[in-house]
Amino acid sequence: MKNSRKKTILTPAQLDKLEQRLHELSKENRIHCSTALAIAKSFRIPSREVGKAANRLKIKISKCQLGCF
Repeated sequence: MKNSRKKTILTPAQLDKLEQRLHELSKENRIHCSTALAIAKSFRIPSREVGKAANRLKIKISKCQLGCF
């Protein structure tokens, strides 16, 4: 069975903006799940991309509602 997920490729500029936004909205290296989902929606990217960026930045996603992160 083939994997139906499309690979999302962010440009370096998009990745910089995403990481900057995560830093702006995080407190003590934590960000709420609802905020992470809102960031994904505003950037029009899958939530897993926000999760990957948060992991690289050592930002924990807390109060997860759906188990997406």
